Amino acid sequence: MNDAANAAHIGAGRPAEDVLADMESMRSRDVRWRDGRAFTLAYNAGPEVVALAEEAYRRFSGENALNTDAFPSLRRMQNEVVSRALSWAGGDADSAGFMTSGGTESLILCVRAAMKRAEREGRTLSRPNVVLPTTAHAALEKAADYFGVQNRRIPVGPDWRADVNAMLEAIDDQTVLVVASAPQYPQGVVDDVTPLAARAAELRINCHVDACMGGVTLAYLGMLGEPVPAWNFRVEGVTSVSIDLHKYGYAAKGAGVLLHRNKFLRADQTFITDNWLGGTYGSSGILGTKSGGPIAAAWAVMHHLGDDGYMRLTRTARDTALAIAAHIDAHPALVLRAQPDTTLLSFGTADELRHDVFAVADGLNARGWYVDRQAPPKSVHLTVNAVHANVLDEFLADLDDVVAGTLGNTGSAGSYASVD
Repeated sequence: MNDAANAAHIGAGRPAEDVLADMESMRSRDVRWRDGRAFTLAYNAGPEVVALAEEAYRRFSGENALNTDAFPSLRRMQNEVVSRALSWAGGDADSAGFMTSGGTESLILCVRAAMKRAEREGRTLSRPNVVLPTTAHAALEKAADYFGVQNRRIPVGPDWRADVNAMLEAIDDQTVLVVASAPQYPQGVVDDVTPLAARAAELRINCHVDACMGGVTLAYLGMLGEPVPAWNFRVEGVTSVSIDLHKYGYAAKGAGVLLHRNKFLRADQTFITDNWLGGTYGSSGILGTKSGGPIAAAWAVMHHLGDDGYMRLTRTARDTALAIAAHIDAHPALVLRAQPDTTLLSFGTADELRHDVFAVADGLNARGWYVDRQAPPKSVHLTVNAVHANVLDEFLADLDDVVAGTLGNTGSAGSYASVD
């Protein structure tokens, strides 16, 4: 009998300690992200921050954020979290937003908001479309599938940034949304937001900036005095911005924000009905019932770290990313895809016939490192965060050894996410 069949026959109840022991045994083969071994999926600001996020989540895990009238503590925490995120995104007194479960939900909702705006303004749409670069996040494909929207994916330029002129040419009378990324995930560079947002404003359509990966980092790099590309509500025409808090906000999983230039545009995100026998039902997102845990954890971590903590973590992650990028750039067998604008980077090999970069990924995995593999072009992707400063020398030494030992080997492609 396989594991699924065993799970379907639980049988008699068991002591809690036995159940927990089994869970710990099952996780023994999971990547050791707390030790800095994962360059994807998990973010770590140190054991104290992780412990605080987990405890805050535990205390509010059973509260239901579906209705914050019953849980005013969650309303206050959500409002304060959104307010802090708006300050990062250059919002003003008119700006507003809601917490989401993360980037995927935020991106799905930004497409819905664009569709609702077009409907509200009386536009006739036979086949609505979204204009976006090929580097924009895959969750926008999910949104297109959900809502029957055409995604017009425009090839990026040689610097991996959005090809602004090509995107502007692709906009037509059926376009409801233009998307830019800050940074885009695959190569870690920030798109040129300003001309795209300006054209969207002229046409009275939405312009969304996906800053799920970079919203926190870009805000604090600016505070640290680094030059930062224009990316947020300070750019005229940007109507919405998404930022993930469970990434470089170092909160617990399930915490993001979708921010809007004003409350009027935010209303396009929401759903309200009384077309049933249970009274008025209103929801800010896709989920109905949702745990208060992510809200509480985000609030707790934000207040614990403060601006000084985030600046320290941002500086650490940025310096570590630049050190890795410099090492790869100087390596005779490796090719850095682009100089990172924030803390994301990717690399391939100088001679793909002699060195398969996916074989390099296999070798790193065999040594306990977990990295993303992506294509095209075939690359290893690293999401560098604060914890990686502690393992920098070990990682670079293993990288060099693996590259030397995988000459002529072929690796496996892997995937960014799975449905197993």
